[in-house]
Amino acid sequence: MSDNKLLPLRHQIDAIDAQILDLLNQRARVAEAVGHVKAETNAPVFRPEREAQVLRSVAERNPGPLNSDDVQLIFREIMSACRALERRVVVAFLGPVGTFSEQAVYQQFGHAIQALPCVSIDEVFRATEAGTADFGVVPIENSSEGAINRTLDLLLQTSLAISGELAIPVQHSLMSKSGNMDGVSRICAHSQALAQCQAWLNQHFPHIERQAVASNAEAARMASNDFSVAAIASEIAGHQYNLGIVSAHIQDDPHNRTRFAVIGRLRTTPSGKDQTSLVLAVPNKAGAVYNLLAPLSKHSVSMTRFESRPARTGNWEYYFYVDVEGHVMDVKVAAAMAELNDNAAFFKILGSYPCTL
Repeated sequence: MSDNKLLPLRHQIDAIDAQILDLLNQRARVAEAVGHVKAETNAPVFRPEREAQVLRSVAERNPGPLNSDDVQLIFREIMSACRALERRVVVAFLGPVGTFSEQAVYQQFGHAIQALPCVSIDEVFRATEAGTADFGVVPIENSSEGAINRTLDLLLQTSLAISGELAIPVQHSLMSKSGNMDGVSRICAHSQALAQCQAWLNQHFPHIERQAVASNAEAARMASNDFSVAAIASEIAGHQYNLGIVSAHIQDDPHNRTRFAVIGRLRTTPSGKDQTSLVLAVPNKAGAVYNLLAPLSKHSVSMTRFESRPARTGNWEYYFYVDVEGHVMDVKVAAAMAELNDNAAFFKILGSYPCTL
């Protein structure tokens, strides 16, 4: 009886799927035409501001019952597949395979890309600067441990610009080759992950040595080859290296998130909802920081982030990493930036990009 009821519904789904397939290929043909136009002008394949506009639009127009986040995920993959008809974008990230950085790459670009794992954050910058990769994805801030200092230092030096941002939830699991802690004498992970799980580790395995390694995925790779090593990593890394889960979600902060920046040679145009990141330095005198930031208030530009970093000159000087609402091409932001540039001892715009957080 149930088959009699299901059969016509399945026929409806088959017919709708055929329509979806036809429309997808219609979209792909138009995307190919766009690619031909871009090739004539040497325009970039990936335009983050345009894709941000598409994703915002589908979320706003979505009537349900599908969740808007799920709809955006589907459309991101559609855009990724259509973009690949022009050329597969190469994206560098902190490897090896299975890191949270790799997850961030696919969340930003979709899966129809060429992902390029790198051994360090420095190498992500080098690969992108050299043109080996079109873009790089680097961690910039963690909600529990704060700024990723190496990324901030490299942003200060690089000619690359930030063209996007995203945040992903960071859920750590303790894993081993056997799926238990028998014979384990070392727990390995990136230093940030060890810090994010410190209270849990102190409670459950206070006497086991902890070793910081280049990445959580590297820790998972080590554990896959050595019964004496347990790794703290994502469950994706555990599957990649065939590890058993000893305990899941061991991070001390259940809301732990890491913010990532997309870096590249591309300078984006306004998307309608943007953010600008910059670095400032001021003379070491009373009231200097207050006076420096006054143009933001004067031009009604909202500051969303303010992070200090020692300048390493030995004179107690600091760089200030600042995020503000708006694009540098917006009139009020441009006016504020001009005054900041005039007043600052050091001034550098790291990039304007679609705001998605």
